[in-house]
Amino acid sequence: MTLSSSYTRRNVEGFGGRNEFDVTMSRAFRLPGKAALDGQAGSLEIEVAKNKMEDVRHQTALVLSGLWHDWLTAGSHYRNDLATVQDQEKALAALRQRVTLRDAAALDVDQASTALAQARAQAASSLAAREQARVTLAATFPDIALPSRPRELATPVLPSGGIVRMRNLVIERSHEIRAADRDAQRLNVLSRRAREDRIADPTVGVRMFSEQGGLEKGAGVIVSIPLGGGYRQAAADQASAEASSAWQELANVRRTITAVANADLSNARTRLTAWRSADSAARSAGEAVIRIRRGYELGQINLSDLLYAQRQSNEMRRYEIDARGEADRALLKLQIDSHSIWAPDEEPGQ
Repeated sequence: MTLSSSYTRRNVEGFGGRNEFDVTMSRAFRLPGKAALDGQAGSLEIEVAKNKMEDVRHQTALVLSGLWHDWLTAGSHYRNDLATVQDQEKALAALRQRVTLRDAAALDVDQASTALAQARAQAASSLAAREQARVTLAATFPDIALPSRPRELATPVLPSGGIVRMRNLVIERSHEIRAADRDAQRLNVLSRRAREDRIADPTVGVRMFSEQGGLEKGAGVIVSIPLGGGYRQAAADQASAEASSAWQELANVRRTITAVANADLSNARTRLTAWRSADSAARSAGEAVIRIRRGYELGQINLSDLLYAQRQSNEMRRYEIDARGEADRALLKLQIDSHSIWAPDEEPGQ
């Protein structure tokens, strides 16, 4: 609503001064259909904003998952390396006692001491990695209360419903796709609105006036309609081009999310297979150490062979930890991308 008025003091020769004024109250009216398009565009823009907000939370969950698994993996490495140090310390103490009893050579003590020093260095490196991972996690997510030590990495387990179903949910529940789709719809509505706007909205008002000092009074209705031109047509063409571009962007986003879903599925499968192989190898290496140690105690195998077997077993355990961490990470990413976990506001079936 617009209110405008004017006041004039007019002097007429022979009649003296006259007060004149007028008041106009006017309002622009949208032509039929434009209001509905404006409301539809506004609702779609709200949906775009909500989906972008949810996608930010989704990306944050992926960052948390990555840093969390870095910490867990580093903690499991340190736990494994610390156990190796403790075993080496016990073995060295027993070996020194055997040297005292002249049941072992001093050279064996030197070899065992070297192996212990290597194990301690590796444990120190693992501890540094664990603390660095914890500091990074705590700095990135300061609101999360972290214990001083991480728990052991979990054994990878396939999620209920199957990973193929979760791959499909990655696409079905993607907020990126939903945001791009709503944005394309919004720009399509705005394109239609721009075409409607080639015919300008009229302005209707009421005018009241008083002239000649009140000798002339009147009231009337005024109507104004802006005349269209090349600008309005150009604006409609631009809006149409932006809508077409948005539909192309939607297709690109769908392809990208489909690629992410396929990569998540493939990564979960291969990482799980790799962990199973690494776990089997680590178990075999551990059993070999037990047999070689028994042979060493019986005097049938020398210490260098035992130390080599122990190093190999330790490396296989470290490899298994890495493979387990990657498998856990891949499975959790699939669940996060499918909005199966860490998405409390998701509606069933979304």
